[in-house]
Amino acid sequence: MPNRPKNGPRPHAFQPPQGQLALIAGSANKLLAEKIARELGVSQTPSEAHYFSEGNVFVRVLENVRGRDCYVLQGTHHPVNDNFMELLFWIDALKRASAQQITAVIPFFSYAKGDKKDEPRVSIRARVCADAIEAAGADRCLMMDLHSPQIQGFFQVPVDHLYARYVLCDHIKTLGIKDLVVCSPDIGFAKGASAYANYLGVPVVIGNKTRRNHDEKAEVLELIGDVKGKNVLIVDDFTISGGTLMSMADVLLDRGANDIYAAVSHGVLSKGVAPRIAKSNIKQLFMTDTIEPHNDPLPHNISVVSVARLFAEAIQSIHDRTSISQLFPDGTIGLD
Repeated sequence: MPNRPKNGPRPHAFQPPQGQLALIAGSANKLLAEKIARELGVSQTPSEAHYFSEGNVFVRVLENVRGRDCYVLQGTHHPVNDNFMELLFWIDALKRASAQQITAVIPFFSYAKGDKKDEPRVSIRARVCADAIEAAGADRCLMMDLHSPQIQGFFQVPVDHLYARYVLCDHIKTLGIKDLVVCSPDIGFAKGASAYANYLGVPVVIGNKTRRNHDEKAEVLELIGDVKGKNVLIVDDFTISGGTLMSMADVLLDRGANDIYAAVSHGVLSKGVAPRIAKSNIKQLFMTDTIEPHNDPLPHNISVVSVARLFAEAIQSIHDRTSISQLFPDGTIGLD
C-alpha cells in the first residue's frame, strides 16, 4: 500500500475536472446528438443501450462521469414508451454514477398533449411523466416547443424551453418568399402563429377546426383573415397525420391563396403520411430534426432544418451558468 495521509483522498487512475461537460446520446436522437457534439466541440461520452427480445432495455455509461455536468439527449417520440423508459434509465444510471448535475435534454416531449383533465376519469399524463423524470433524478430539463408551455409548471426542477421558430424563420427568410402571410390552423396556436408573424414581419390569419374524437380527421370550418393573392405559411408545433395541414392548404387555395407552405417544430409523421404530403397542395413543409424520420423516406417537398446549434448553445449556456434568454433574438419568450 502506498503511503498517504490518514484522512487524505484515495488515489484514482482518472479524475475528470469537476463539472466537465458530458453529452450522452440515447437511442432516440443519435443523429442530432452527433450534430450537437460537433457544435459544442466535444466528443460524446461513450455509452450503450441494448434492447432485449422481450422488450427490456439495458443502458450503461462507458466512462467515468463522477462529478461531471451530464446532458442526456433522449426524445420521447415513437416508440414512445420505450424511449421514455430509456430516458428514465439513463437519468438513474448517471445519478448512481455520482454525476454532479443531470440535465434531461428532450427535443420532443410526446406526452405534452396530456396536460389537463378535460374528460371524466382520464390521466394528466404530462404530470405523471414529469413526476417520473424528477423521481429518476434529473436536476433540470431542456425541451423544445412543448405543446402547452404551462407544462413547465408540472416540474419542480428548472425547465428551459426552446423555440424552433427562430431557426425555421431564419431558413424561410433565405427563400425570399413575396407577399407572405402566416396562418394558424386553429385558435389554440394563434399566439404561436403571431410570434412567427412578428419575427417574419408579415400578417397573420387564423383558421378554425373541429375534431369529434381523438382518431377523427380534423375539419377546418372557417378562416379569419384575407389570403387572396398571397403566399401562405401554415405553422404548428407538430404534425402526426398531416391532416390539419393538408385540410388547411385546401381551404387556403379555395380562398384564393397562391403557394402554400407549412412549418412545424416536430415532424412526428406516422406511417404513410410523407407520401400523402408529397401529393398534397403543400408546396414545401419545413420541420426540424428533433425527430428522426422512421417510417417513410422524405419526399421532395419536405425539408429538414437542424436545431443542433440552438440546442448546443443552450447546453453551453446551462453549463456556463449564463442566461438562456440571450438565445431568443426578438425577446418574445412565452408568446406561445
